[in-house]
Amino acid sequence: MTDQPPFQRLMCLGCGFSYDEALGLPEHGLAPGTRWAEIPDSWVCPDCGTPKHLFEMVVIGYAEGGPDLAQRA
Repeated sequence: MTDQPPFQRLMCLGCGFSYDEALGLPEHGLAPGTRWAEIPDSWVCPDCGTPKHLFEMVVIGYAEGGPDLAQRA
């Protein structure tokens, strides 16, 4: 058992880009399971270029079993 909080999905309010912690962004160097807090402060949104420190994020919950389904997608 782990003390880690559940994975979250977050959305950039600037452009609608969605970041899923369970999936990460391997094509941008973020492995699956990378938490938002672990992403370097120098990271920018791949869709609109907004720097991480300027993001306004909204947490989008998962349906039951969602993180497992997302990782298998």
